[in-house]
Parts: sequence; structure tokens; C-alpha cells
Amino acid sequence: GYYEPLIKGSRVRSAQFSWPIRGVPDDLLTIDLGEIYPDLKKYRLRGRLVGNKVVPYWSRAELDQMGERLPARTLLWASDPIELFFLQVQGSGRVELADGSRVRLGYADQNGQPYQSIGRWLVDKGELSLDNASMEGIKNWARANPGRLPELLNANPSYVFFKELPASSGGPVGAQGRPLSDGRSIAVDPGAIPLGAPVFLATTAPGGERPLQRLVVAQ
Repeated sequence: GYYEPLIKGSRVRSAQFSWPIRGVPDDLLTIDLGEIYPDLKKYRLRGRLVGNKVVPYWSRAELDQMGERLPARTLLWASDPIELFFLQVQGSGRVELADGSRVRLGYADQNGQPYQSIGRWLVDKGELSLDNASMEGIKNWARANPGRLPELLNANPSYVFFKELPASSGGPVGAQGRPLSDGRSIAVDPGAIPLGAPVFLATTAPGGERPLQRLVVAQ
């Protein structure tokens, strides 16, 4: 399954909509190591230039402290920081505006900082049991502890930047840049199955023994 979040947002900042959904900053550098070392073609570094030296890009906590000083366009404003956080975790989603229209957002880039699970952080702090550290459990804890929200979110230094995508009636945009199709698009390891390849499934439906045999596409 692929989860595409739907969150509330606005194109105008207000007391209700005060959490920025940011585009890629102008000063974010992306260095493709494969262009220099072919053996490292799967790896990219992200950072920023300070003098003549490339240093790590700002962490989530530092980005939040910078606010409007960050040289990045604010695409939209979200109403709920924890919903925005999970939009970043998923890497794509939709934002519903006050007039009922929806804006589709896709992954544009990331700050290069390592991803850390805030669910694991809550478990390690003794705030949640492992059984309760689900997405819903994390949201419930965040809403019950608003004063500790920055501490929770900043436990994950990774930060995702978005781009606005054309309106589409299809599913979220996959790795090929095309909307995914319900029941027909599958996620693959490109090292084993190339993107765009047709794949025939011969298995059983999830949670049962009903046969599932169909042609799908690696997208």
C-alpha cells in the first residue's frame, strides 16, 4: 500500500495556518558523487557553501529557527505541525485549501541530514510503548503534549522540501514522474527490477487466501 496524506493548508499565512511548507532553498547544494567516483553513483551529498568550504545543510531545528531568513519559497502554510511532519515522512501528498480545492505536492529534495524515527525517540524516552508508537499514537501524544512538540519533531534532523505538481486525478506521483494507478503500480528495488518493467503477480490477496493474479508495472 502507498499512503498519500491529505492535510489542511492555505496559500496565505494566518494564526490558523502558520507552519511553512517549503520549496528547495536557493543555497542547497547537491553533489552527485557518481560524477567523480563511478563506484559511488548511488550516493549524493547535500550541503551549503561557507566561504570555499561545503558544510552540512541546516538541521530541522536550525531551519525552524531561521524562519523567513531561509532563502526558500514557502509554497503553502499548514495548520497542523504533526500532520506536516508526516507529509514530509511520506514525501508527497495533497493539501486541501479553504475553498475545497486541493494542491498536490511532490518530493523535491532533502536537507541531507539522517532520518531518525520520532516513534523510536518516544519509546526510548519512555513516553510510549512499542505497541503504541504508531502514526496515530504519535499524533495523540503530540496533541496531548503541545509544549514538547519542538523537542519531538527536532529529534529527527531530516527535513524534506516540496514542489507543487500539476493537478491530477490519479494517485501520487511515483519514481517515473507519473501518477500511480490503484492496484497496478508496484514499488520495486531498481537493482532487481528496472523501473517501467511489467511484472506478473501470482500470489494471494493480503489477509486471505483469495488468489491474486494480475499484470502490474514497476513504477
